[in-house]
Amino acid sequence: MIKTDALIIGAGPTGLFTAHQLKLIGLSCEIVDNLDKIGGQCIELYPDKPIYDIPAIPECTGEELTNNLINQLKPFDVKFHLSERVEEVKKNNENWEVKTNKGTEFSTPNIIIAGGVGSFEPRKFSPKECEKFENKSVFYSIKDKTVFKGKTVSIFGGGDSALDWAIELSKDSKVNLIHRRDEFRGAQATVDKMNDLANSNKISLFTKYQLKSVSGNENLDSIEIEHDNKEVKNLKTDYVLGFFGLIMQLGPIANWGLNIDKKTISVDTEKFETNQKGIYAVGDICNYPGKLKLILSGFHEGALAARACFKLARPNEKYRFEFTTSSKSIKNRLGVKE
Repeated sequence: MIKTDALIIGAGPTGLFTAHQLKLIGLSCEIVDNLDKIGGQCIELYPDKPIYDIPAIPECTGEELTNNLINQLKPFDVKFHLSERVEEVKKNNENWEVKTNKGTEFSTPNIIIAGGVGSFEPRKFSPKECEKFENKSVFYSIKDKTVFKGKTVSIFGGGDSALDWAIELSKDSKVNLIHRRDEFRGAQATVDKMNDLANSNKISLFTKYQLKSVSGNENLDSIEIEHDNKEVKNLKTDYVLGFFGLIMQLGPIANWGLNIDKKTISVDTEKFETNQKGIYAVGDICNYPGKLKLILSGFHEGALAARACFKLARPNEKYRFEFTTSSKSIKNRLGVKE
């Protein structure tokens, strides 16, 4: 049985920064993630997608953000348990006993759920023939954008991911953007930029259309899209990208006695604690009035949850807030020489 001051479930950006905050204040922690790599959605779904809303970083990719967070953790000994899923959580006196699907057992006073949207898979295209081309010509995420350079790419969707990738890929590719409605769900600045590119013929825009069929032998050759009025267009294309959001599955978390509403976990805004003492939720999986699903928000939530863990992990000590710039103890933990 592994004893630790805190167990983090989820190795995405929020989980990584929460681990950093725990270690800064002298607490031990371990991280469990059911993916086989560190980085969560940033690595699994959009490692190559530009991110523009990280403070002081004008632009970075999901992979770059993950690598920076991993580098930030390097001064500390944080143990990762990848390709493992937490299956059992039960209370034993003042501690939680946790067991994964691989039999790893933990004893901890604090559990921080930073699992993003839980287990996830993309919503897929309806036409069955798309399955033949999956991961060859039909994709639901982008891991290497250079694959599409100089090619014709047809992107389906009306949210931020579809718009961001349409804008990004239009720099080096011919892009068709297809959406089933006239209105887009993305940020207004992004919608405006996409419209500018469409008006200057850098993006071919098709609204009120949906995918009807795909054609090709080994590789995709063309697609048919159908308008609400039943008009059908045939588009030559090399690749098809679908960005319709994720199907979220909370998995075993749903059985832990937490206050769950619409697949999110309700928390307070002081400690980001759930209705179970010593279990916290941060990042996209938590919910509270005014919640914004931003990586920035997850960092804030993780920082407060980490400080709340101190009370349960060190009941006989008083937590004293210190600035990283002036605290000798924090500089020692970071390996900073005076």
